[in-house]
Amino acid sequence: MSVVTKSIVNADAEARYLSPGELDQIRSFVTSGERRLRIAQVLTDSRERIVKQAGDQLFQKRPDVVSPGGNAYGEEMTATCLRDLDYYLRLITYGVVSGDVTPIEEIGIVGVREMYKSLGTPIDAVAEGVRAMKNVAVSLMSGEDAAEAGSYFDYVIGAMS
Repeated sequence: MSVVTKSIVNADAEARYLSPGELDQIRSFVTSGERRLRIAQVLTDSRERIVKQAGDQLFQKRPDVVSPGGNAYGEEMTATCLRDLDYYLRLITYGVVSGDVTPIEEIGIVGVREMYKSLGTPIDAVAEGVRAMKNVAVSLMSGEDAAEAGSYFDYVIGAMS
């Protein structure tokens, strides 16, 4: 939920106008919109590169996942692993655009540990793949943009740890 929506919902629940502090938060959110959209555009435009390089890094660091018996063994399972990384990258762009982790949480993090456990997928390997995506992605951005984007990757990694 964006700061705009949160502020409105909170004010309406209390039947009051937005406070000066809430208006300042909304102003900050609006003025940072161009930066958030720029970051999301870089992530979107570079998604294939980010996912491929992160997958290569993950499989090099964790050869057990692509070895016989590993969860990403074989072309089909490797493609499934890369699809999952792409899914988390997409969720991260949602968070960046909204300026909030709520879309990440509600769409893709709730129940993720249980899902991967039931599939026998080592969640630490998934987190390592997201960490590798973060490294690739932030290398494509300037300092402030990289820091902003990095916080959303860190949120996903933390939720998997």
